[in-house]
Amino acid sequence: MLLKRTFVATSDIEGVGVFAAEPINAGELIWKLDTDFDRLVQPDHLKNYPAHMREFLLRYAYPYHEDPLVLVLEADNGRFMNHSDHPNTRFNDIIVGYATIDIEIGQELLCDYTEFDPDHVLTPTLANLKSGEKHGQIAG
Repeated sequence: MLLKRTFVATSDIEGVGVFAAEPINAGELIWKLDTDFDRLVQPDHLKNYPAHMREFLLRYAYPYHEDPLVLVLEADNGRFMNHSDHPNTRFNDIIVGYATIDIEIGQELLCDYTEFDPDHVLTPTLANLKSGEKHGQIAG
């Protein structure tokens, strides 16, 4: 659950991203896992969903740290946070996230997906798929 006000808008990285709607100070707690708010999807439920919803979950959810077969789907804008090899947030505590720098209003919040999902494989962007590019800019 994001603890700071944010908005979703077009991202230069991929599709849409999460942007600060208020100033965030370096070191400030910006996110925490709240299983009463965020949805935990059990593996046996996945097979009951239509294919497009399974694809949605595989794109926007990630393995729950206590049971990697369970997926976490964030119920707020957090699910739209884009990956960066040089993020301005830190999630290496898995259940909490912090700003690593001062983040201004309108600045995109970026994270390193491998901090909370070490096996995450980045997918090609839609633009790269349309152009037939095999490698290049990637996002989650």
